[in-house]
Amino acid sequence: MVCLGNICRSPLAEGILKAKADALGLNWQVDSAGTSSYHNSEPPDRRSVEVGGNHGLDISGQRSRQITQQDLIEFDVIYVMDESNYRNVLDLCTDALQESKVVMIMNVVEQNKNINVPDPYWGNNGFENVYQMLNKACTAILEKYK
Repeated sequence: MVCLGNICRSPLAEGILKAKADALGLNWQVDSAGTSSYHNSEPPDRRSVEVGGNHGLDISGQRSRQITQQDLIEFDVIYVMDESNYRNVLDLCTDALQESKVVMIMNVVEQNKNINVPDPYWGNNGFENVYQMLNKACTAILEKYK
């Protein structure tokens, strides 16, 4: 799961997908990262932690990090939150296989629509909307791969 700073959207996506996979007994490796290093080693934004908590998720133990070349090798799918993240992750790719792993997360819900998950960082509104979008996407991911 990848967003810009790895403190708002991608930590929620990581928490949601981990919880859903664990509930089904799936042994999936789920992680998140940012395309920037703005917030390296910081916990998720308090508003993401709050929204997650409202839905039974504790994401407070996560720490932000920047996506690495190793992520592109290690993970089967790299879900990105918006078109800017998509382009930034593609720029890190060294071959067609890595490029094929990069997917806009909402395309699992509405194929080829390239719907952005809005960045709620600059406002107090939007975190619940982001949660709902990511919850829907994570359910679709489970249906696709379980």
